[in-house]
This record gives sequence, C-alpha cells and structure tokens, in this order.
Amino acid sequence: MNTLNEVYLRISPDRFHYLKFILEGYDNLAILSSYHSSDGIVVLRYPQEMTHDLFGLLGSLAASLVQSNSIPVED
Repeated sequence: MNTLNEVYLRISPDRFHYLKFILEGYDNLAILSSYHSSDGIVVLRYPQEMTHDLFGLLGSLAASLVQSNSIPVED
C-alpha cells in the first residue's frame, strides 16, 4: 500500500489558486487541499519519492506564496 506524506503550510489566502495551478503542471507531484482557508493554512499530500522535487519547487515559490494580491485599503 502506498501512503502519502503530508506537510502543512501557511500561505496568503489569495495565493491558494496560484499554488494549485502551479502544482497541476506537475503530474503526480502533490495534492493540495485547504485546511483552514481564512488563515491560509493548506496541506500538501505527496509520495515519498517526490519529496526532493516538491520542496525544491516550494523553495522557489516561497516568496510568491506569501505576497498578497489584494489592494490595500486606505482609511
């Protein structure tokens, strides 16, 4: 039986679809799920053999996953 590893991440809530879009470009790399969407907590499930590739990709994307696309509201 194959099991999947899990890693929980906190990203900007508005970057969820961006990360999902990127991951869809890599067959069998990881499954992205929202864990607590309003706080930006997500879970990635991935096969052990994809650990190096997944964490390499996440390292490359790290800065873009914490940036918000929302327009600041001025008082």
